[in-house]
Order: sequence, then C-alpha cells, then structure tokens
Amino acid sequence: MDEKIKELLNYKNIAVVGLSPKEDRPSYVVAKYLQSHGYKIIPVNPRGDEILGEKCYPNLSAIPHPIDVVDIFRRPEDIPPIVEEAIKIKAKVIWMQEGIINEAAAEKARQAGLDVIMNKCMLKEHRRVMG
Repeated sequence: MDEKIKELLNYKNIAVVGLSPKEDRPSYVVAKYLQSHGYKIIPVNPRGDEILGEKCYPNLSAIPHPIDVVDIFRRPEDIPPIVEEAIKIKAKVIWMQEGIINEAAAEKARQAGLDVIMNKCMLKEHRRVMG
C-alpha cells in the first residue's frame, strides 16, 4: 500500500473539493501543506473566489486544465456526484480524507479506472511515505 500511496503522491495537480478559506479548518491546513511541498492546489468551493492565492472553482467541471487527484473534504453522502464529475473530467485519483468512506462511490471510481484512497489524510500520508 505504501508504494501505491507514494506513486499517487507523485501527481502534482490536486483539486481540493470542500477547501475552506478558514485557516483553522483541516482542508485549509492540508492544502497549504501540499502547496508548500510543490503541489498545484486548485480550490473547489462554490462560495469562494480565491483560497491560498489560487482561483476557486464552483465544481470540478469548471476547472480549465487537467486534474490528477481529487482530494475530497465533504461528507460521505456528498461523494457520489463528485466521483461522477471526477470520472467525467478524467481525473486519475479519488482521495477521500480521514473519516470519509463511501464504498459504492469508490467502486464506481475504480470501475472507471481511477485509483481510490479512502479514510486517509493526504498530509499525514505525505509526511509518512515521502518524509
């Protein structure tokens, strides 16, 4: 599993779905960490204009360039439409943060050829396997 995670962490374009502009929120902390480690963060939040100096998009389909990883900070019941959109834009990876599990959406993503990580924090995994 560590080798797979290491491989997935080599992708550099990360859409962060549910990225909050609030500095104390986990989504902000994780995105800022990834950004400081050379990742291109693309905020996805319909209520934001700019987060971490990056233009905010209302959804994945609005992003005008390819996305490698869709890092999700939303409730498990909100995952299926995000996965549908990730498949449509030809993302490579669905990454559901700690505490987020949706087996049906994960299976749909896998059947469409995407790699799936569930219930793991991208920041913690980066520190652990790339450290």
